[in-house]
Amino acid sequence: MPQQKDIVKIAIQMPGAYPQLIQLDQVSISTQERSLSQRNRLDIKNGCILRLTKAPGRCAEDLYKGIQSSDSDVRCDSLKQLACVSTDVTFAQEFISRNGHSLLVKIVEDAHEAPLIMAHTLTGFMELMDHGIVSWENVSAVFIKKIASFVNATVLDASIQQVSLAILESMVLSSSSLFQQVKQEVTLERLLSQLQVSNQQIQTKAMALLMALLQTAGHADRQVQHGISLSFLSLLPNIIHSSASVGDEMAHYLYVLQSVTLNHLESRMRMPLDSYNQDQREILHGLRQAAFETESENSLSHERRRSLCAKEFKKLGFSNNSNPGQDLLRAPPGLLALDTMAHFASRYPDAYSRFVLENSSREDKHECPFARSSIQLTLILCEILSIGEPPSETGSDYHPIFFAQDQLLDELFCICIQLLNKTWKEMRATQEDFDKVMQVVREQITRTLSSKPTSLELFKNKVNALNYSEILKLRQTERLHQEETLAPPVLELKERLRPELLELIRQQRLNRLCQGTLFRKISSRRRQDKLWHCRLSPNHKVLHFGDVEEETETPTIESLQEKIPVADIKALLTGKDCPHMKEHKGKQTKEVLALAFSVTYDVEEYSLNFIASSRTDFCLWTDGLSVLLGRDMSSECMRSELETLLSMEIKLRLLDLENVPIPDSAPPVPKPPSNFNFCYDFSQAEQ
Repeated sequence: MPQQKDIVKIAIQMPGAYPQLIQLDQVSISTQERSLSQRNRLDIKNGCILRLTKAPGRCAEDLYKGIQSSDSDVRCDSLKQLACVSTDVTFAQEFISRNGHSLLVKIVEDAHEAPLIMAHTLTGFMELMDHGIVSWENVSAVFIKKIASFVNATVLDASIQQVSLAILESMVLSSSSLFQQVKQEVTLERLLSQLQVSNQQIQTKAMALLMALLQTAGHADRQVQHGISLSFLSLLPNIIHSSASVGDEMAHYLYVLQSVTLNHLESRMRMPLDSYNQDQREILHGLRQAAFETESENSLSHERRRSLCAKEFKKLGFSNNSNPGQDLLRAPPGLLALDTMAHFASRYPDAYSRFVLENSSREDKHECPFARSSIQLTLILCEILSIGEPPSETGSDYHPIFFAQDQLLDELFCICIQLLNKTWKEMRATQEDFDKVMQVVREQITRTLSSKPTSLELFKNKVNALNYSEILKLRQTERLHQEETLAPPVLELKERLRPELLELIRQQRLNRLCQGTLFRKISSRRRQDKLWHCRLSPNHKVLHFGDVEEETETPTIESLQEKIPVADIKALLTGKDCPHMKEHKGKQTKEVLALAFSVTYDVEEYSLNFIASSRTDFCLWTDGLSVLLGRDMSSECMRSELETLLSMEIKLRLLDLENVPIPDSAPPVPKPPSNFNFCYDFSQAEQ
């Protein structure tokens, strides 16, 4: 007869000093489980275990006896309940005091039980050990071998392998002696194969054990562990690029692996160059020889050879050309900077030579110093990749590109040093701008890495597309977002303020025309020899103009003999469209064309021709004349002033809302009340 099973929720309340609620989503309770629960005095209603009504000691005693039962179903039920209630520390103390944990160890060592019973046993054991009541040092070598055999087995229940991996991880992290035993018993090939399975939980537990092995390794074993970490880097793209998203726990382990592997570069980063080390000196001189085709130095005298080396080291960008090793005494980046430069020169010799020769041919103040830039760039990359910093316990910010490249730092350097040269030229930088360029390059690298590129080629394309002008645009956008000037309500407010501020600018332009301006006449011989003055009447209806002397101050409106009614003005012309520019076509410079404007008037198309003394005067007069003609102002000065006024006005109006987030949409307006009887009647006189 089949057993009737119900899907229930368990809520077990343990009495004692630390009551705890444990809830499991789905548990099947059979008829035998009901009978067992009756013996254990579990409160059951409609197939649901509601609470444990007896003391932890009594419960521990009953489960201890149930685990030793000759009936396999009873043993399975007891171990299943043990796995649930062992999370309570009070129960765990009672069960361990009866030597219950040793009973679980014996079940594992004998390995005669069915997979389901073994899974419950391992889960209960893991929960008991997590309380720290019993030391992991007490586990036997036989137990460790048996757990390792579960991990090494090719065909086994997934739940057993998952718990076994977790047990081994706890052993490795708890003791150096257990670390050695686990390292001997667990095969690396099996752990690597478990990173390729489809079960994400097993993947995560296998990764956790590998990270525990890497982090617990002593200095003597670290090189071996470094080799192990590199051996399974090629397998990790299967995890990173799988269809399922990387979980938080796996992301943390990937971050730890990245940190531990990169930290193997710390010793080189913190070691300054030793000028007495022959190998390091040869690498340094190899950089010079790779950049310049020099004649045979053996035939040169000592002084000539020394002078030639100093000259070439200066072209390479070393600040101390007589002793370039002095530049590499700063640690960090120490010898790591020498390694990256040597890698670039050997891996990409054409790009290296082009960088050095291109900059050595520029003016001294405009050249980008290769050595100085390389040292600073290496330091920036070390800071971005957190080389030398221990992994955080909560960190999860890993770079997918790390798992696609064995020599990440060297290859990133090769891309970024060429990027630095490109940015240097875009910024038209000089030696005084060195720090500014490095800040921009740091931002380019950081922004590109934050987009999580999965390959070096993708990183190279993205970082080169992020040029200096793009960086400036991004900075401006972020500043506006920070000031909340791009929030929809603020943009709406700006649009409402725009007409008022445009009117303010119009009035300013008309007032400026009323004040008048001195202009110079240019003769046919292109000699500036006469001055004339033009101004607008206070009622904005007439333009008055006339010749004035050099020493004359601002003339009165009555002294200007000529005048043009504004109503007679037909058009405003600028640049090469002006009549006086057409008369001398091809003879005027671009500067004069940019300052020329004319107004045409009367039916015979007479013109009054202007050449402004500055771009500001040109903008003021063309804007003012456009206002008189009823047209929109279009000068760059108007746009700049409008943005300045809008920005100031917005900041003043939002001053009281500092640090108060502005919602994107307005809060809903409540519905009107059913009647307005509560309104005050102002029609009645106050008594």
